[in-house]
Amino acid sequence: MSYSRRSIVPSIVVMATAALTVGMAPAATAVTGIDGPALAKQLVTKVDVNNVNRHLIALQRISDATGGRRAASTEGHKRSAEYVATKLEQAGYTVTRQEFPFTYAETLAEKLTVAGADVPIIIMSYSPSTPAGGITAPLAVVPVDDTSGCEAADYAGGVAGKIALIQRGGCSFAQKQATAAEAGAVGAIVYNNVPGPVNGTLGDPAAGKIPTGGITQADGQALAAKNGASVTLDLRAFQEARTSYNVIAETKTGRKDNVVMLGAHLDSVTEGPGINDNGTGSAALLETALQLGSKPKAGNAVRFGWWSAEEFGLVGSTHYVNSLSFEQQLDIALYLNYDMIGSPNAAYFAYDGDDSDGVGAGAGPYGSAQLEKTLVDYLEKGKGVPVEGTDFTGRSDYGQFIAVGIPAGGLFTGAEGVKTAAQAAKWGGSANVPYDKCYHQACDNLGNVDRVALERNSDAVAWALGVYATSTENINGVPAGKAAKSTAVRAAERSAQRSMTASVQADDHHGVVAA
Repeated sequence: MSYSRRSIVPSIVVMATAALTVGMAPAATAVTGIDGPALAKQLVTKVDVNNVNRHLIALQRISDATGGRRAASTEGHKRSAEYVATKLEQAGYTVTRQEFPFTYAETLAEKLTVAGADVPIIIMSYSPSTPAGGITAPLAVVPVDDTSGCEAADYAGGVAGKIALIQRGGCSFAQKQATAAEAGAVGAIVYNNVPGPVNGTLGDPAAGKIPTGGITQADGQALAAKNGASVTLDLRAFQEARTSYNVIAETKTGRKDNVVMLGAHLDSVTEGPGINDNGTGSAALLETALQLGSKPKAGNAVRFGWWSAEEFGLVGSTHYVNSLSFEQQLDIALYLNYDMIGSPNAAYFAYDGDDSDGVGAGAGPYGSAQLEKTLVDYLEKGKGVPVEGTDFTGRSDYGQFIAVGIPAGGLFTGAEGVKTAAQAAKWGGSANVPYDKCYHQACDNLGNVDRVALERNSDAVAWALGVYATSTENINGVPAGKAAKSTAVRAAERSAQRSMTASVQADDHHGVVAA
């Protein structure tokens, strides 16, 4: 999951201390009422969580051998990508390694000091750096409304030479800091509009105008009462141009003009091995691909993508989509994204394709609602696990697919967000504790995975793939087996033609004899 360097902060730890611990997840209810294509049922049976976990062990060992991380352009990512690619090639897939350029960034300093006390802060990806030791300036609190800090008028109180404190929401982080910079601010601090820290990106190295970091809602609200206080902001990162590559694999059977595509980012952050984020999605995708095989008896071709540089702003998946012509984009019937599907304090979220929750970005392209329903129905009816919607926030690799009109969906078990008491009662785990307490940290290792959630979600990955490899008719009107049917019809027509020819020849011969 993109956009963070580190996320666990003292305010979250305090909440964890007072957590309501529910313990083991409630037993799933009895399964009834789920039916689907034979391929979907077969894949669910064949995809074994023990094999998925074996891939996670491999990623952990690769990380251990390469400096404790698998970030894009590092040796850890290269070995991870070759582990995936080699297994797919051995299984007979057509595999492509797609190289692309990006700007690598690694955090050097993150510190915010107010009146001698440290306030935890996370530098935003592609933020400009402060000088060593930071910058000291008065705090300028930007008024709160639905678009705080998005417009020049928000800075009418004067921020020249000051560090702006801005509430999240209403526009991008890049726009907030750029508007603050235009008003004369020398730094920007964005605080959350919901509980938890802000893990942000400015999206592009060229977008950064002033040093910018994110803090929690609680810390931001406390600072909002200290307008004019002297603060020191020390945010520094190393950046350089590098290359990395995506791994793309496609089946050799099925329609090539109605491709079912699934993806997961393979890279970790620079701080840790990234076993939940996103070893879990990558491993489930790999095992599903291996069990599907390169020549399945399916109406539609299946394409898998293991993206790189997701943690630097969705670079790999964006490059992939933008490298396709319009006609090649039309060949993709749908995209399913799996990013963090085994969080240790797991939630069960499906992307809100129909915007039934009415939160944030709105509905996905036509077909997204159907993808959501397929995943939700499987988990609820097939596994007895209730599911909630999660907004298309733009924080994962579905982003560019949606931008060009490709329907998208997927599953997510939560990142730095905090599990509510109602969710803990429903799913088990601990209330008032992050879904993943090790999100974007060194402790995101093999001990940071809920394997019950991983098994349920791996089965859901397999199920949805089997459903749509068979038919995408409810997504785009393309019926099941059209290509196969056309071939069969042509064969029947040829057979009928041969029979007719033979019959005519027999009649002709009979006529000659009769004469």
